[in-house]
Order: sequence, then structure tokens, then C-alpha cells
Amino acid sequence: MKVKAAPRAATGAGLTRAQAHARLQAWFTAQGWRPLRFQKEVWRRYLAGESGLLHTPTGSGKTLAAIGGPLLEALSSAAVRDVARPTVLWVTPLRALASDTTRALKALVAALSLDWQVAMRTGDASARDKRLARSGRAELLVITPESLALLLSYADTAAHFRHLQCVVVDEWHELLGNKRGVLLQLCLARLRALAPVLRCWGLSATLGNLPEAAQVLLPHRRDAVVVAGVPPRGFTLTTLLPQEQQRLPWAGQVGLSQLPQVYRQVMAARSSLIFTNTRAQAELWHRALAAIWLDDPEALALHHGSLSPALRAAAEAGLREGRLRCVVATSSLDLGVDFPAVEQVFQIGSPKGVARLLQRAGRARHRPGQSGAVICVPTQALDLIEYAAARAAVARGEIEPRTPRRLSVDVLAQHCVTLALGGGFDADRLYAEVRGTHAYAALDRETWQAVLDFIVQGGRALFSYPDFRRVVCDADGQYRVSDRRIAFRHRLSIGTITADGSVAVKVLRGGTLGSVEESFIGRLRPGDQFHFAGRQLQLVRIEGMTAYVRKAATATAKGVVATWPGGYLPLSNQLGREVVRLFAAPQDVPELKALAPLLALQAQVSALPQPQQLLIEALATRRGHHLFVYPFAGRALHEGLAALLSLRWSRLSPNSLSFAVNDYGFMLTAPLPLQASEQRLRELLSPEHVLDDLRGTTNLAELARRQFREIARIAGLLVPSLPGRESHSVRQLQASSGLIYDVLRRYDAGHLLLAQAEREVLDDQLQMTRIRQLLRDHAQQPLLLRQPAALTPLSFPLWAENLRGHVSSETWQTRVHRAAAQLEQRYSGVRRGR
Repeated sequence: MKVKAAPRAATGAGLTRAQAHARLQAWFTAQGWRPLRFQKEVWRRYLAGESGLLHTPTGSGKTLAAIGGPLLEALSSAAVRDVARPTVLWVTPLRALASDTTRALKALVAALSLDWQVAMRTGDASARDKRLARSGRAELLVITPESLALLLSYADTAAHFRHLQCVVVDEWHELLGNKRGVLLQLCLARLRALAPVLRCWGLSATLGNLPEAAQVLLPHRRDAVVVAGVPPRGFTLTTLLPQEQQRLPWAGQVGLSQLPQVYRQVMAARSSLIFTNTRAQAELWHRALAAIWLDDPEALALHHGSLSPALRAAAEAGLREGRLRCVVATSSLDLGVDFPAVEQVFQIGSPKGVARLLQRAGRARHRPGQSGAVICVPTQALDLIEYAAARAAVARGEIEPRTPRRLSVDVLAQHCVTLALGGGFDADRLYAEVRGTHAYAALDRETWQAVLDFIVQGGRALFSYPDFRRVVCDADGQYRVSDRRIAFRHRLSIGTITADGSVAVKVLRGGTLGSVEESFIGRLRPGDQFHFAGRQLQLVRIEGMTAYVRKAATATAKGVVATWPGGYLPLSNQLGREVVRLFAAPQDVPELKALAPLLALQAQVSALPQPQQLLIEALATRRGHHLFVYPFAGRALHEGLAALLSLRWSRLSPNSLSFAVNDYGFMLTAPLPLQASEQRLRELLSPEHVLDDLRGTTNLAELARRQFREIARIAGLLVPSLPGRESHSVRQLQASSGLIYDVLRRYDAGHLLLAQAEREVLDDQLQMTRIRQLLRDHAQQPLLLRQPAALTPLSFPLWAENLRGHVSSETWQTRVHRAAAQLEQRYSGVRRGR
């Protein structure tokens, strides 16, 4: 039974514009603040009907700038509403940020005596908030892009959103360069069609391509303004250098040798955040700290995206209220969360990007007027130069741009099914609407028709299978979903976030701790122990997609730490270029002073990298003949470049080549001598025929096959797991996507999803465009070929990376330690000038 909302008016409605400003000003005064100039500018522009992008440092008051205009408008409105309707949608990329924002906005609305319902619609939302969002009875709704798309899949949503006044997109830079951002662009286009007077404001703290970012968010407003906030916050970067008797390893560590120093720093402050780059590293650091923790055990917590909402919420509340002494976290706490009690932030290992480091530093003393600060903890020697490079880049104001994606037809297909489910659509009108976005401005009629054919029948090769006939075109030309089973499945699969199949981890006679990847838990047997959610656990049994566990009986149990795939963060272009500059001209900073002996050794036995020059090292070890190339362009580009050079070299001379990559370069290895010469290297590094050669690499088809699985999931070709039923395992999904891929390759080779899979492999994984440009640049630059007698400080991490794939009774770390010790002993004479 539907319950009709009682008529109500906003308390305080009917104030004059001046009275509304006075009420908001009084609230600022009560907090001991005053509105900043950029905040008042955004309010003024909003009330004048403008849209735009606000760029200001984290902790400087973006939230108040964005919400002030809608609140002033509501306070000065005399309209009485018969039924509550959404007025403001606040789109946020992270669940932790959504929860924090909802709490802050609720407090502000209540303080202003505005009778607004404030609700949150994310995967963590309460049943009450989900009902408010679904019924359109929250005036201010904090929501993720995926939950917004879900709301648009209901036919009655259009009536709710026709009176929408404002959309705020928080942390826009986090959505700009990925498919979540593409999905949001499509959702915003739909909202603009429903509410033509809609105003939209984006918020960002760390972004290097502001005009493009504004254009992507507001493609219909060429006059969209970019408002600059306060000057960048003060920023200090301090490196926790090892003790004199310690040395940093050359490669392959998680930084636990620095644990005593970190612990002392943590104990000296009221509250600390320790950021790691991966969930597994967070679990390791939390376990290590817990083993030596002398304070209340409840004062130490863990936070990452695979933990249950309850555990994450408890950690966030503890930080906010100042009850926690330390939280070990991943990027799950990177963005915008307001924890004023946090006094210091640690970064374990290299942040791999300037923007990421600024975001994390901004979590310390997250208050207007306060400086951001970060204490960097090196895990290996070359982290030191990346810290110095990050400091130099921040000083020059160089922040990475985010490249927006274009023509992701899998996201478009999903959106079309969503709208077909949400009341239906006219193909011509929707085509014009979609073309109004930045992502699909170049969408041609032929591709659009292929998308329509795909959602109606799956394409030419799949039309005989009923499961792929999701949308029906009625006699009146409207595209609709009429099958309730298809509607149910589609709503379960809305969104663009893909991952390996996850298995819930549940304590026997207890609550859920979170989830781990099926690929990890599948390697364990009942009775095995593992570390997850800051606990030592023992696996009892696996039922369906739930792993039942109990606390390990012995406190000293070692157990493996839960791992997740895709843990590497890429080195950004800006940081890579800055690292090369520092190699060429080291600055008088503590990190490079500590690294000076290693840099001197690299220069003595080989050479230091130089800007506008490509360093190449050729040498032989017991494992074969190696070629090391150092473009400093990031792991992804190096993987594509290594595959390209392997193919080209095999054409020139029969050999069996393998390769390893890291952020600084790549290593080619062969059993036969590579006979490197500058002339041959010039041939291998030619910018000609890059696309044809990359297509000829032996693993391109397999890479496209793997990429197709993600695309097929987003586009709706793979049936999602249904609640309450046996879930699909990763192996089943791989088999299903592989079968569909093979069918399409054989019977519909021109299918639009196959073309997208290959394009994403070439552009995203193998970085074809950047490879081509890099090769063009190096064709005009000198090559610096060196033939050292043994592995160098730059080549050793690549050589160590290659050891991961070799079977041994020793751990990878043990082998790397031994090899590094032998190498340092060999070079001890060189350091003394012998």
C-alpha cells in the first residue's frame, strides 16, 4: 500500500534573500568561521542560474560552497509543497565519503531549521534511506553514480526528478577518467532532459586539466565557469629515513623494517592515518602494528573496501570522534572525508602520483586554513627519489590530468537497457541526448544502430538465444523491457565496477567481516589460517559463496594474508618525468642525500638517466642475456613496449624472449646473446607500424579475451549472481565470457563489443597511443647504451621482479635479499674506488 506524504512547507520558507543570507552567516559565525570569497562566489553564481566547476584544495570548504546556494534558495522560497521532491542530488564516488557527507549535511540543514529530509543512497544505505530515495521523498539525496543509474531504471523516477534543482558532483576528478564517469555523464544527460533548468556543479581538489574537466561535466554549457578557491594549502613532506645502521632494500618490500620508527611516531600523536597502496599491504601493516601495540587494542583499526560496511563505519566514527589512535587504510579513505582529529598521515611506499599524495596529505588537519602534511615511509631505496620528485612537482604546481574516456559502447548499452526499463525511450530522442555528452559526441548512426540491435537481440550471432533479447521495440517505436526476469537481473548488474568473484567471510555464529576474492580463498583448505579484517582466522568451510571462519585458536598463528589482484598503482607521467630530472640533477634534499651512494654507484658502473635521452643496459647473468630499457613511463606502457620489442627482436633474430616490467622500465631476457647495438636498437624502437606489430604480439588475442569479460559484464551479456541462489564462480564467468567471445569471433567478427575489447587492450593495457608518441620522441633523441659487468641499482629491481615466476623452495623475498647482499658485496670495491 502506498502512503501519501502529508503536505508540508520548508520551515523558514518565505525569508527574503537578505534574511536567508543572514541566517547562513549566523551559522558560520557560530562555528567561529566566516564565508570565504570563493564560497560566496559559488552561491552567487548558483542563485543566478549558472553551473560550473569549483577547484580548491582539500579541506578548504568545498562542501559549504556547493550546498550554500541551494540552501539559500530554499530558505527564501515561499512555495509550499504538496509532496516532498528531490531538490539536490549530491553525487559522490566513495561510500565512506557519502556517509561523511550525509552526516555533515544533515547537521547543517538541521542547524538552519530547514525542514528537509537528507538521505543517503549507496550500497551501505539503511532500509529507511533506500525507501526515501526510491519514493523521491528526500529533498537532499547523497548518492553514488551506480545508485543514481539504479533509480533511473524505475518508471516513476521521471516524475520525481522533473523538479530537481541541482546536482553536485563531488571529487569529480575521481570519476573523470573512468567508466564510472561515463555512466554518470549519461545519467546527467537524462536528468537534464527531465529537468531542463537543472544546475550542476562539480567539485575537485587535485586536477591538472580543469577546462577539459568542466567541458566533460557540462558539455551543454560552453560558458561554464571554473571557480578557483583558496590558494593551495601548505604542504610538507617528511621522509622517515632509516637509521644509520639500517639500509633500504633495493627491491620488493612492504616497508616493515621501518615499523619501530612508525610506531614511535604514531605514539607521539593523538591520531594518525597510515595509507598503503594495496589492501594486502594494509592487512600486513595492521597485523605488524597489532603485534607491538601497547595502547588499548580498540584504538587501532583497519579500513579498506573489502571490509563490511559495519567495520568501515566503526573505523570512520572512531576517527571522527577522536577515539582511535591509528587507522591503517587504503584509497578507501583518500577522498574528502572530514577527520579534523587526525594529526598526521603516513604514506607507505611511493604514492606513484602527485594528486594521490596531495589527497592523502590533506587528510591530516583537514580544516580550513591548516596545512597538509605527510610522513613518507620508504619500502625500498628508490622510493626516496620518488618522494623528492613528488615534493618538487607539488612546489611547481604540477598535478596529473585525468583523460576522459570516449565511446564506451558497453556502458551505453547498459544505460539504454536501464532507460528501456525505466519507462522506455524513443531511439531518435535518446540518440540526440546521448550525443550531447562528451563521451559520445562522436557517436555515429551506424554504431548507435548496432547498440540498439545488441540490446534487442544480442547481435547477429546471438539472436537465437532468448536470454540476449532484453529489450523490445513496440509498435509505437518505444524501446521497453517487458520481461520481469530480465528487469531483475539488469538491476543487479547496474554499474561499471568489475572484479573477480568475491566470497563473503562470515564468522560462525557471528557477523560478516567483508569479502575476499574467490581466487584467494579457493587455495585454502578447511583448517588453514589467514589474516583478514585485522584478525587471524581459521577457515571452517565454504558454502556457496560464503566462507565460514572462526578466530584462530593460537595468538601466534602466522597464516597467509588475504590478497587481491590488480594491486599495482601506476607511476604517473608527471612523477616519472620529475624522477628523471632528479636523477640528472640531484637536489640538496634529505632523500637524495640518503640515496647519494646508490646514485653514485649507478653513475659509476653504468650511467644515470637523463632527460631527452634513453638509457639502455645490456648484460648477462646465469639466467640469460638481458636488455634493460628505462623510459620511466609507468608499468602499463612498459608492458606494451616490452611486448612490441620482443616481437620485433624475434623477427630479426630467432630467440626465445621473455620480459619483466616495473614503473621505471622493462627487461628483455633470452637464452641466446641479444647482440645489442645502437643500429639494431634504433630498428627495434622505430615508431613505424606500431599498431600492426602490437596486433601481431602473440598474447593480444588472449588479452582481448580477458578484457571482453569485463566489457560483457558491463554490457549485460553475463548473467549476474542472484541473491539466495548458488552464485556463479569466477571460473564459470570466465567460461561463459570465453564461450561468448569465441562465438562472436567466429560468427560475428565485427561485433561492437569485440572491437571495444581490442581497443581497450591497445589503448589502456598496452598504451598504444603513448607508445607511438614515446617512440617518435626517442627517434629524435640519443640512445645511451651501457654494458655493465653486473646488475645495477636500476636493473636489479627488474631482475628481481622476474624471479616471481620461478618455482623455488624459498620465498621470493629471501631470494631477493640474498641476491642483493651478493651484489652489494661485489660492488663494495667499486664504491671504494678499486
